[in-house]
Amino acid sequence: MSDYKILKPEVFSLSLCLDCGQAFRWEEKDGAFCGVAYGKFLKIEEKNGELIFYGTSEEDFEKIWKPYFDLDTDYKGIIAKYDEENLVKAVTAYNGIRILRQEPWEALCSFIISQNNNIPRIKGIVSRLCENFGEKAGEGFTFPSAEKLAVLTPEDLAPLRAGFRAKYIIDAAQKVADGTVDFKKIEESPIEFGREELQKIKGVGAKVAECTLLYGFHKLTAFPVDVWVKRIMAEMYPGGLPACMEGTEGIAQQYLFHYRRNIDK
Repeated sequence: MSDYKILKPEVFSLSLCLDCGQAFRWEEKDGAFCGVAYGKFLKIEEKNGELIFYGTSEEDFEKIWKPYFDLDTDYKGIIAKYDEENLVKAVTAYNGIRILRQEPWEALCSFIISQNNNIPRIKGIVSRLCENFGEKAGEGFTFPSAEKLAVLTPEDLAPLRAGFRAKYIIDAAQKVADGTVDFKKIEESPIEFGREELQKIKGVGAKVAECTLLYGFHKLTAFPVDVWVKRIMAEMYPGGLPACMEGTEGIAQQYLFHYRRNIDK
């Protein structure tokens, strides 16, 4: 299998896309990022105005990586509409963030793990989940399916050191595997259905549901609210979100989240 190269799109930063708090399975090594998505291992690098997908066929690029990095969405046109002062600052400072199209199950499970947690620990738990229950894929491991986890108990997840989250992971796996939570219907239905459907799972509240809808189902009107976004709302938008965000609230949120989290550093 050969390497696959494309010209780097406008409004694209590999490091910002993979390290802005929306995905937890990518590791940087010597300027390149390595990770597994949709059962495929990828090493990817941004170099000399190109994106280089190492060991990837054109077919895998078209079917997996082009959608995963959301390369068909016009981010230049979207952020051009962001004419509010704080948004202008955020997209100027961190131009290049895109919303990754992650597998819905991985997104749900990852954000269940993210509750009351920090990014290094989230990455550790997710990594141990894949190493213990996934399959080998290149230099990494696949994300274990809901069906595989559904037959386990919270005690079986002890190697993850996930604490109280273990029972929520198992409940989520069981409800996704048996169709109690219907991913196909969430994908096809208005966002309100997904919000209700996902909160059938123990431990899944509004924030985890919104994250799953945004990062797993690409519902761009989803607007996850965590401690940083609460600060953004209090400091920047006490009167509500500006009209220029309408329809792409999730993209605007990701820029604002990363901007606010780093503004004091």
